[in-house]
Amino acid sequence: MLNELHIENIAVIERADISFAPGLNVLTGETGAGKSIVIDAIGAVLGDRVSRELVRSGADKAVVTASFDLCAELESFLRDNDIDAEDELILQRRIGADGKSSCRVCGVPVSAVQLKELSSLLVDIHGQNDGRQLMDERRHLSYLDRFGVPERLREDFSAAYGRFSATRDRIDSLRLDEEEKERLRDRLSYRIEELEKAGLKKGEYEEIETRLALLRNSEKLTEAIDNACSLLYDGDENAVSLAQNAANYAQRAASYAPELESSVKAVRDAVFSLTDAAETLRDLRESLDFSPEEFDALESRLSLLNKLRRKYGADEDGLIGLLDESRRKLSEIESADAILEGLERRLAEEKRACADKAAALSAARREAAELLQRRIVEELRDLSMPSVRFAVEFTPVENEAGFNAHGCDQVRFLMSANAGEELGRISRIASGGELSRIMLAMKNVFAEHDTVPTMIFDEIDSGVSGIAAQRVGEKLCSVSRGRQVMCVTHLPQIAAMADTHFLIAKKEKNGRTFTEVTPLDRQGRTEEIARLHGGEHITLLTLASAEEQLAACEQYKKQLRA
Repeated sequence: MLNELHIENIAVIERADISFAPGLNVLTGETGAGKSIVIDAIGAVLGDRVSRELVRSGADKAVVTASFDLCAELESFLRDNDIDAEDELILQRRIGADGKSSCRVCGVPVSAVQLKELSSLLVDIHGQNDGRQLMDERRHLSYLDRFGVPERLREDFSAAYGRFSATRDRIDSLRLDEEEKERLRDRLSYRIEELEKAGLKKGEYEEIETRLALLRNSEKLTEAIDNACSLLYDGDENAVSLAQNAANYAQRAASYAPELESSVKAVRDAVFSLTDAAETLRDLRESLDFSPEEFDALESRLSLLNKLRRKYGADEDGLIGLLDESRRKLSEIESADAILEGLERRLAEEKRACADKAAALSAARREAAELLQRRIVEELRDLSMPSVRFAVEFTPVENEAGFNAHGCDQVRFLMSANAGEELGRISRIASGGELSRIMLAMKNVFAEHDTVPTMIFDEIDSGVSGIAAQRVGEKLCSVSRGRQVMCVTHLPQIAAMADTHFLIAKKEKNGRTFTEVTPLDRQGRTEEIARLHGGEHITLLTLASAEEQLAACEQYKKQLRA
């Protein structure tokens, strides 16, 4: 459950602290007062995409912080992301004036993608465009699957289809016409010959560059080594002999002053180090064998490697990999008939496996469709649509395989809103108010199959009025008995059902516009519901009517609890 929401500098809201409660939380206010901004702030802290336009004009950043109750469903996410949550789950989103944002969960930095993953366990937001999504028949299959099709069946089919699709793609790549096959064979043969002739070796390029650098500086290197060897070992007064003499004198001194033993050791160690260094330099000098022929050969080799690297856009490892891949492809072309025969047999087996799994998936979908039809009709009749009919129409996938990536079914929802009317597409049959109620019905039905503790409805009352509005309010109240519900509304029938009621009001101060969020007591609720009924002309009659409506809603909630 969402407990606290802190908002700073989001659009026209300079600062707001909102304490939500269990049950039905309702937000009302004049059009443009900022009701949906509160929902936008919740969306932002739950990982929705944000832009700099969301930051209040003149502010350098916006901040949204939300605290949620902990629940068992969060344990896996928190463990996988190494997040410690003690008494509550705290989410925070900071949005800079430049549009950049940062996210934290219990103080731990996370990405917006991680935040979005977490939000799916916390809140289900029904926005104003969800009704339009319902008219998109491409989504109907996913709605049905979400409602009641075991995920295991979908995963089994998806895995089988992946294998089938991969085999089919490989067959297509091998089925070339003879002319194209010959062109590809020639191209691969030329590439293989060129790369094999080059005799590529891993790490060769770096070795050649190092050796060439040595050759280019051979004279300076030889001179430097000769001078170093002379000073260290070869001259009459060389460093090694001087250090040895120093060691002997130090040893003689130590025989009189034992505390000098450590100095003796240090000098003798220096003798050994100087001797080792001199021998290393001498060995390298003796190994140096420079010749113009070697330099020319290395230059030519490096030029060839550079040419191949530019031509194929790869380093030695990539060129060696390209050679192996070219050999494999050429082998496949030359033995394509035999390979195709084996792949055709495999494809037939995988097609049968896909068809079997698609049939099992289809059977589960049809079973789920029967239940979904009954539940949606029940919900819509509760929402003042007594003559409604709702059906899930199945048509087979029409292609050579008889299935696609989603199975063997094409699904769309049909409905008839009035008695005597034929079933038709929702996009052509449903009015705006009916679309809102269908979406509410579906949300309620789907909520029976998930554990998300909070549902948010942003203006679910679009196109609804009268008795239908009352039924929507009753349905929201019913849903809120099992989970926290938040609703932005303009209708008094819905507002009167609230367990907690917030007024969103726009005000001016010092020439700037501010939005305030105020929790209403009983008197405040009465006045707000009277305003929703009668506008700014509130009379004793509209106040009495609002009070009567609140009392009737309280009685309804008592009966619901009973």
